[in-house]
Amino acid sequence: MSTNNNPQQIFPGIISTEEQPLLITRRTTISSSSSSSSSLNMIAGIEDAWSSYLTALESDPLLVKSITAGIILGAADLSGQAIQSTLAANDDSGTAEVSSDGVDVARFLRFAFFGFILQAPWNHFYYLALDGALPPTDEPFTTTTGIKVAIDQFVQAPIFTVIIFSFLGFLEGKSTEDIKQQLDDDYVDTMLANWKLWVPATFVNIAFCPPILRVLFLNVVFFFWSIFLSLKLNKTEE
Repeated sequence: MSTNNNPQQIFPGIISTEEQPLLITRRTTISSSSSSSSSLNMIAGIEDAWSSYLTALESDPLLVKSITAGIILGAADLSGQAIQSTLAANDDSGTAEVSSDGVDVARFLRFAFFGFILQAPWNHFYYLALDGALPPTDEPFTTTTGIKVAIDQFVQAPIFTVIIFSFLGFLEGKSTEDIKQQLDDDYVDTMLANWKLWVPATFVNIAFCPPILRVLFLNVVFFFWSIFLSLKLNKTEE
């Protein structure tokens, strides 16, 4: 009777040490392939979403810009509320716990409505008029770009900031006197902060962004600006 010392034949479930590296390599390859496939699918999904967005933007620019602005500005106010709640909790207890007051839904809706009904339409038609008067140039660093930035920040922005204070104030139920008082208290500080952010942002927008994407770029930057506005306009509510 012959003796078989091969452990794989005696115990079929055991894998020989010679085969283990090959099995590990196969598993690693399968895992890497799966990970790469997931990454490619995610990238493809993002590209498809972006392509669909551009198609919708071209077919109905005002509506798409308005919906985008409403979502972004509403999200900005929620972020502002979270920051404000955290600061209030820190002041009261010295901890980093968020206040339990909950979300001010009316305030969130005011900012989302402002983005949908005013922010996007205003900038949509404003950029159409600006580009109509001073057509975009191929080169970013031109006199035309400088003039457009100056018009945007030292003519348009001061006017639009008054409109923002007034629009959100009326939505909140403030009287004309209350809005005027808030402008007296906060307008200068708001404009100084505005120029620090928006002069360079406007230059990038006008110099490098395609006209159809200018309001989208502005809305993305406005996300952070709206957090500032949300805190500024609601600082007396806590």
